[in-house]
Amino acid sequence: MSLLAVQDIPSIPALLAARAAGTPDGEALWSPTTAGWSPMTWSQVADTVRRGAAGLRAIGVHDEDRVALLSTTRTEWILADLAILTAGCATSTIYPSSTPDECAFIIGDSGSRVVVVEDDDQLEKVRAIRAKIPDVVAVIVIDGPGDGDWVLSWEQLHERGDRWLAARPTGVDDIVDAITPDRLASVIYTSGTTGRPKGVELLHDSWLYAAGAAAQRRILMADDVHFLWLPLSHAFGKVVEVVMVDTGVVSWVDGRVDRIIDNLAEIRPTVMAGAPRVFEKAHNAVLSTVRQEGGVKLGLFRWARDVAMRVSRLRREGRRVPPLLAAQHRVADTLVLAKLRARFGGRIRGFVSGSAPLAAEIIEFFTAAGMPVLEGYGLTESAAGSCINPPDAVVPGTVGPPLPGTDVLIADDGEVLLRSRGVMRGYHGLPDETAAVLRNGWLHTGDIGVLDGNGYLWITDRKKELIKTSGGKYVAPAAVEGKVKAASPYVSQVVVHGDRRKYVTALITLDPDAIARWAQGRELPADPAVLAGTAEVRQLLQEALDRVNAQLARHETIKRFAVLGTEFAVDTGELTASLKVRRRVVEQRHAAVLDTLYDEAIDRV
Repeated sequence: MSLLAVQDIPSIPALLAARAAGTPDGEALWSPTTAGWSPMTWSQVADTVRRGAAGLRAIGVHDEDRVALLSTTRTEWILADLAILTAGCATSTIYPSSTPDECAFIIGDSGSRVVVVEDDDQLEKVRAIRAKIPDVVAVIVIDGPGDGDWVLSWEQLHERGDRWLAARPTGVDDIVDAITPDRLASVIYTSGTTGRPKGVELLHDSWLYAAGAAAQRRILMADDVHFLWLPLSHAFGKVVEVVMVDTGVVSWVDGRVDRIIDNLAEIRPTVMAGAPRVFEKAHNAVLSTVRQEGGVKLGLFRWARDVAMRVSRLRREGRRVPPLLAAQHRVADTLVLAKLRARFGGRIRGFVSGSAPLAAEIIEFFTAAGMPVLEGYGLTESAAGSCINPPDAVVPGTVGPPLPGTDVLIADDGEVLLRSRGVMRGYHGLPDETAAVLRNGWLHTGDIGVLDGNGYLWITDRKKELIKTSGGKYVAPAAVEGKVKAASPYVSQVVVHGDRRKYVTALITLDPDAIARWAQGRELPADPAVLAGTAEVRQLLQEALDRVNAQLARHETIKRFAVLGTEFAVDTGELTASLKVRRRVVEQRHAAVLDTLYDEAIDRV
C-alpha cells in the first residue's frame, strides 16, 4: 500500500515513521554478508535511523545543514540518508567514483558539515583534501575504525546517538515534527556532459511527490520482490529509495555490478531498475551467445523472437491475436522465451530503465519475451520522476505519459518543458543558472520531444546536441546511436559525429565479452584492442551499419566509422558517473581519428 496515496505526510522522516508504525515486522532490507543475506524489518530500520540522526545532532549539526554521503549502493547508504534527513539536515550525494578534487568541490560548494564515507579507500580521498574542506567537523566511516579525532566509526556514531537520546528522549521526534514539506532534503550534483556540476536543491515535497506518483503508476508494489543495485547517488536511485519506504516493498540491496547476474538468479526479483547500459549488455550477451551456437538453436531463437514480437505488437495495438499465431507463441514460450526469463530469475514483472535513452528495439525484445522494460524520463532537476511507461501499456521508443501531477508542454522549438511539485527549488548558490531554466513556472529541460495522440512523450534528442551538417540538414545523434547499438550485439558504445561537416560519421567501441565470443573459432585474438583493427571486425560492423542506414534518411546515414580499441570510461572523463557519454569530451579526445574520417578525396554526401 502506498502511504502517500492515503495520508498527508509532510516529510520523508514522517513517511518512515508511518511505515514503521504500519508494518513494524515487515521485511524491509536484505543485505549481503559473508554468510549469505541478512534482513532488517521496518522497525529495525526506523530504530537504526533514529540513533544515527541523534548521533549527527550530537556531533553538532543543525537544521538544514548539509551532510555529504560518499559510498556505493548498500543498506547503510539508505540508513545514512534517512538518518541525515531525520536529523533535519540535507544530503549532498557524491558518486563513489569521484576524484578527491571532485569530492572537495561538492563538499565545499554544498557547505557540508559532516561527510559519511564507505571505507578506507573513500576515507583517504577525504583525508587528502582536509585542508580544502575546513568546515567539515567530522567524517563517519561505515566500514572501518575511528581515529579518536576527526573520524568516527559507524558504531561510534550510533553510540553517540544513544547518549544524546538518553538525555533527550523526545529530541528526534521534535526534530521530525518540525520538518515541513518545503524543507531542503537533497543537494544532488548533476554530473553534466560539460563543465562543472551544479547542485540541484530538492525539497522533501519534491521526493514525496515523485514517489507517490510512481506508486500510483504501480512501478513498485508492496508484494513485489525488489532488487536494488542502482547508484543511490543519482536522482533515479533516490526516488526509488523513497518509493521503497512509501510502499513497504522488500528490497534486496547490493550495488556490486559484477554480482547482478548472480543476484538475479538468487533473489529472483519481480522488479529491478537499471541504467540502459545494463539492458544493452544483457541484450548483447543473449544475441551473441545464440549467434555463436548457430544452426538449429539460432534459427529457433529467431523464430521465437519474431513470433513474440508479432504478438506483442498486436496486443499493444489492441488487436486480436490469430489462433495460429497464439499457438505458435505458446510453443515459442515453452522452447525459448521461458528459458530466457529464467536467466533473470524467472519472476520479472518489469524492468525500469532511466537516466539515459534505451533503444526501442531492445525494449521491444525484452517486452516481447515477457519482461516489460518500463522506460521513464526525468531530470535531476525534476526529482527524476516525470514520465514512465505503464507496466501494462509499454510503447517502445517512448518514455510513457506524464506521471499524475506532472504537466508537459512542447515549446515552439520542440523543447520539453515540465511543471510539477517535483521540480527543484533551484541550483545551489547559482541564481542566474536557476533563472535560465526555471521560467514562468516551467522547467526548461533542454530535451527535444513530441507528445503523441495518446499522451506518450517521445524524446528525440538534446536541444544542444542536434547535429547540423554543412548542407543544413539536422540529425538527432541519439536516435541514430540507439539504432546502431540495437543492430549489433558486438557494439558497446557509439558517438555519431558530423556537426558542420558534409556527412555523418561514427566512433564505435566493442563489447568485450560479445566480441570475444565471436572471435572464438575464427583464429582471431580475443583482445578488443587488437580486434578493433582487423578487417573482419570492420566488415562485421559495416554489415550492421548497412542495415541501420537502410532505415535512415540519406543525410542521417553513417558514411564512415572508426573502431576504438577501448570502451569509453568514467575515469577518462568520457562518461559521466551515471554512464552518460560526454559527447564533447569524446570528440576532443578523438579529434585526430575523427579528422581522418573526412578525407576530402572521398568527401561526398
